[in-house]
Amino acid sequence: MEQLVLPLGPPDLDELFQRVLHRLRVKSPVTSLVAQFHAFAGLRSTITLRNSKVKAQVSDLLMEAPPLVLEALAEILLAKIFHRRPSREARECYLAYTFRPAMRVRIDAARRERGSKRLLPARGRQHDLDDILRRLNSRFFQGKLAVARIGWSPLASRRILGHYDSGHGAIMISRRLDSPSVPRYLVEYVVFHEMLHICFPVERHGPRRVVHSREFREAERKFPQYEQACRQIKRLCA
Repeated sequence: MEQLVLPLGPPDLDELFQRVLHRLRVKSPVTSLVAQFHAFAGLRSTITLRNSKVKAQVSDLLMEAPPLVLEALAEILLAKIFHRRPSREARECYLAYTFRPAMRVRIDAARRERGSKRLLPARGRQHDLDDILRRLNSRFFQGKLAVARIGWSPLASRRILGHYDSGHGAIMISRRLDSPSVPRYLVEYVVFHEMLHICFPVERHGPRRVVHSREFREAERKFPQYEQACRQIKRLCA
């Protein structure tokens, strides 16, 4: 007797999102809902609501995710545009799946393959990030911390002073800090902070993402001018 084997393919996101929308009992009229997978450079998903039309784009890295995980993400996205709070179960389900080690490897690989990291040279007009990184690595990490690249940001951001990109193994420091008015210890502190993100990656505690764990904060306070740097950053970002 021959067996009928149904072809496996990506789930019907339109139907899945419609099902979750009905479950949320949203009172606002929705005339159309389109949801599709998109090849983002990483685990990114977006949703918009314009003229009663909903459009969602879900990272194609989730094409093989169980329907329960996709429904959890749909609830999170829909709750966002309709000013609802997603359930704890939805947030915990989604984070549990995306924080699996194999998934983190896929995310970092996609960011390297699909995206790029534009950095200005590490030697700035006032501060040399390569030199700062090398000295900090030797002093606090026995020279064993691996950082592929470090450089200044193209834009002089005053909100994001530093960022560590695990996909590219790169540290980016805001060009705003490359100024004669910014003391070297402050740049050192920001670089040190981003280096700690390599040692203490983002964790999951139930439905929450913990970017700065207790261990992270304890290690951060070992910086000699920690208190002074924190006060200086508050003034700088005010």
